[in-house]
Amino acid sequence: MLHELLISLSGHPSPLLPRSSTESSHPFLSPPELALLSSLSHLSGLHQSLLSRTSLISSVHQSTVCRAVSTAIVSTHLARFQGKVLEVEREILRKDSERVGGYGIVPLSGLVGEFDGWTRRLEWFWEIVQFMLPSEEPSQRERSKACTGAGIIDRLRDETRTGYPDLEEASLDLIKVAETAWLRQLSTWVLYGRLPAFGAEDFFIHESPEDTKVTTRGITAFVIERPLLPKFVSSSTASSILFIGRSLNHLRIRGTRLPSLSATASTESPLLSLLPSHLRHLSSFSFPISPSSLSASIAAIRLSLSQNTLQQLLPLPKIIEILSLLREFFLLGRGEFAVALITEADERIRSRWRRPGQPSRDLNLQGLGPVVVKEGEVTAVLARTWAALSSFQGEEDASDEKLDLARDLIYLSLSKQSPSQSSTPGRAAGSHSFTPTHDVVFSDFLLSTPTSLSLRIPPPLDLFLGPRDLEIYSSINSYLLSIRRAHLRLTSLWQHSSLRREHPAPLGPPYSNTKTGVIRMRERRKRFNERSMKMRRIWAISGAAAFLLAEMGGYFQGEVVKGCWEGFRTWLARTPSRSSGDGSEITVDDGDEDIWRDSITSMSSATSPGQPATTTSSTTRTTDDPESLSRAHALYLKHLMSSLLLTSTDFTSTLRSFLLSTDHLIALVSRLDHAQQGLDLEADQGVVDALNDCAKEEQEVQVQLQSSCERVGDGLRDVVARLRELDGERNRETEVGEAGYVPGGGREIGRLDRLLMKLDFGAMASVEDERNKGNRDDR
Repeated sequence: MLHELLISLSGHPSPLLPRSSTESSHPFLSPPELALLSSLSHLSGLHQSLLSRTSLISSVHQSTVCRAVSTAIVSTHLARFQGKVLEVEREILRKDSERVGGYGIVPLSGLVGEFDGWTRRLEWFWEIVQFMLPSEEPSQRERSKACTGAGIIDRLRDETRTGYPDLEEASLDLIKVAETAWLRQLSTWVLYGRLPAFGAEDFFIHESPEDTKVTTRGITAFVIERPLLPKFVSSSTASSILFIGRSLNHLRIRGTRLPSLSATASTESPLLSLLPSHLRHLSSFSFPISPSSLSASIAAIRLSLSQNTLQQLLPLPKIIEILSLLREFFLLGRGEFAVALITEADERIRSRWRRPGQPSRDLNLQGLGPVVVKEGEVTAVLARTWAALSSFQGEEDASDEKLDLARDLIYLSLSKQSPSQSSTPGRAAGSHSFTPTHDVVFSDFLLSTPTSLSLRIPPPLDLFLGPRDLEIYSSINSYLLSIRRAHLRLTSLWQHSSLRREHPAPLGPPYSNTKTGVIRMRERRKRFNERSMKMRRIWAISGAAAFLLAEMGGYFQGEVVKGCWEGFRTWLARTPSRSSGDGSEITVDDGDEDIWRDSITSMSSATSPGQPATTTSSTTRTTDDPESLSRAHALYLKHLMSSLLLTSTDFTSTLRSFLLSTDHLIALVSRLDHAQQGLDLEADQGVVDALNDCAKEEQEVQVQLQSSCERVGDGLRDVVARLRELDGERNRETEVGEAGYVPGGGREIGRLDRLLMKLDFGAMASVEDERNKGNRDDR
């Protein structure tokens, strides 16, 4: 019987110890003996289940980390249990007095007591094994949803705080095994820029999926999968890991084509020379891995790679060049580009409506109605825009290199908005949580269909710029362009001469001295006065809307965009913000400069405030790291988005409704002008349009104009009211200690009170003008 018990405890099935021991199955055992046997039966069943499940995990599980943990449970901890069984058997065979009593009797209670401490451990191992693979025969769907390497590492780290010393020791042993297996995956990526050969689907860095895959001249894009990232790896560390691997991938694919790197290829590869030092950083961890030690090692590897290789691959002047290009064309720093693009887009829409056989449609609040624009037409709009910009240059002017570069890299296309926001190459998820929501878009104002201005990122600039950055730039461009377009179209209403004054001018003598001429002039004057009275409110609303859009556009361009860009450019160039004595409109003070200095200080091990100035060169080399520049650029975009109010869904939805109502008003005014010109031709020249009833159309448009003016006025007041609410909310945030716009303190760029003061002054001036005009009318 003892032999059968020991065989069963060793993991072999035995009829003597069934899984459910009852009095009916063992009628010759007393209840105490049955209770003792049930504990041994439970222990034997756990051992058998563990052997079966761990064997399955080690053979079919997709995670190499889980396979390593499963193998460690069998080879280390279950082997210890097996050794304990053999030790007890050895002592019984030697008839040790501690195990064998008188007459060779082995007490069953003593045998159970030898394995008393193992029950809790084997139950805990069973919980861990079930966590890794819940089912004995998992289906394909269950295997795809099985535990990941990050999941088992996080679970084992949590189990170290159970309060049981034996479980803490076991969990620490398994943590060492799991994190060692995870480090092997990490080292393949960090040292060589390759995904792991085995278990790559369990690693937190993946190739971009096919539907969003971005390849640039043979270079594959990579993304971070947050569910596969262990909790002890921070978002910034994960971003650095992704950056290191992508950089090594670039160097492996493109390094031999770079002159600066090819010169050293004949002697020794720079990557091979850096490999021993990088390997020492990864082999210096103690388990469990501390988040700070991992972050420090990854930062050291990133800095070493940047100082020795990446600064040759991606120099700072090239980064400043592409950022200047984005500033001029995406952030509308070059105003003629915005005007030319809007003009060509409007001309394309008008040409579509002027086509023979094109049915006329009433324009509604959705803008220009259901106009279908093809990809070729969108490309043609940008091509004519480049031609218009090139025509501004004289024959003797020097060639515009930025315009030539923009012509090669910038393209306009129909935007395909994805319903979800997944992680993108070069960024950990959450690093751009300020991305504007797709619920409120402005990309459909330019061509009445969603379009986006984008940029082809040439390598190696994709180490610095990612698709998410370009998505933010495209959103800002659509936002600013829609405001500029609405202002230009509103101001173009004053070009309708027949609406503002009597046009054409009345004929002079001798016709005006005749009786017929006097009657004709009197009729025309009466008709003009009636129309002027009806248009008075329309001009007032249009003027107020144009004033609001002009002030908002000037505020966004002249203060927010320019202020943020000058602060970031000053930090990039490492020049004092007040060194230029040209008396520019906006000077970036110390507070604005601290934005970028503080951001890099918080992201890397910066020097202390009292450190001597002799370490300036070292600090400069640190901040020239492309990853540090990329993080500073992310902070720049975040600050820009917040200052442009694009992060406020309430404001953007209100502004969009206001822009739609202004589009409707402009379309109705154009229809009214066309109808009145037809009536004038009919009354003055006798030209009758048999296909159009101009009088009826004028009446319909006049009715629609009244309701449209109300919508524009309500939208104008809603926009200003929302601006006041945002100003109050941001002031309250500053009062409770949360930095409103500037993370580093100092002067805040884009304070809304400056815009509101201009709007209040304009409102007071318009009220005073109305009063003066009313007094003149009374007199």
